[in-house]
Amino acid sequence: MSIEDAIAAAENEEPLDADQTSWAAVVCYREAMTYILTLSDDPHFGYSTDLIRGLHYMMLKYDLTKNPGRWRPGPVYVRDEESNRIVYEGPDADMVPNLMEELVDYLNSNHDVPPMVLGAMAHLNLVMIHPFSDGNGRMARGLQSLVLARTGIVALPFSSIEEYLGRAPNTRAYYDVLSEVGDGSWQPERDTRPWVRFCLTAHFLQATTLLRRSRELERLWNMLEIELKKAGLPERLLFATAEAALGLKVRNATYRSVADISLQVASRDLKLAADAGFLEAHGERRGRFYRGTERVFEIRALTREPKDMPYPFESPDPKALYLPGLQR
Repeated sequence: MSIEDAIAAAENEEPLDADQTSWAAVVCYREAMTYILTLSDDPHFGYSTDLIRGLHYMMLKYDLTKNPGRWRPGPVYVRDEESNRIVYEGPDADMVPNLMEELVDYLNSNHDVPPMVLGAMAHLNLVMIHPFSDGNGRMARGLQSLVLARTGIVALPFSSIEEYLGRAPNTRAYYDVLSEVGDGSWQPERDTRPWVRFCLTAHFLQATTLLRRSRELERLWNMLEIELKKAGLPERLLFATAEAALGLKVRNATYRSVADISLQVASRDLKLAADAGFLEAHGERRGRFYRGTERVFEIRALTREPKDMPYPFESPDPKALYLPGLQR
């Protein structure tokens, strides 16, 4: 799914390119994650299997054949699509209810565990129990975000590692470390330090990326502001030209929402920006969107920083972490 369609889902707009199934999955995940954020400061909160099943239903309700909100009725296997081989087999289905109750008890009682470690362990255990017929990965990531939200970590770049996992090399590394820790089947006695190290690294690199991105965006906005003033264009067009400089499609609906202007004013602004050489129009009428021109891409190139980032575990000490939980 494109970034533009993900933004549209977040802002409750219509997609540009996404197919119906992908769109339904993202919208349902958005609703579940919104609910997770509303639970962050609920004074009556408690982890329960009913809550986990309810969140799963919210995420997969668009396809009732996937048994949303219900424990899986039989065996489940994880297949590596690249090699077409089974890399993990979940525990017997009749073990799932008790294992999930144990996971819930663990989450309700381990308040002294560092939040990011506790969130990582919640994610790992749900994936290894694999309690649902489908959607275990997104449910595990959602549960990890819920654990962090309950400790006050609600800022989206820090309460989720979704962006990190979404990059192709990291997606492969994610499955590799799960395979290393799980070793093909339910084995709760195995060492979980590689997994926790992976999650802490993900949080660290995502935060580092955010800091770099913030510095770059500040420079980008300053430079675009100067160029817009030279062209005699409204300052509010910074919203549209900055998005275009980042390679995103700019739509009237998104621009007028963030700039808090009318449909007519937004249409006039975008046309002015196109006439001035900042944007380039594509499509007609309701399907129209704008992309950046070489002019804004050249400005963007001037704002970039090197992407080299330090790795936080250059020499991991195998005794550095004590990791309580179902998976040790």
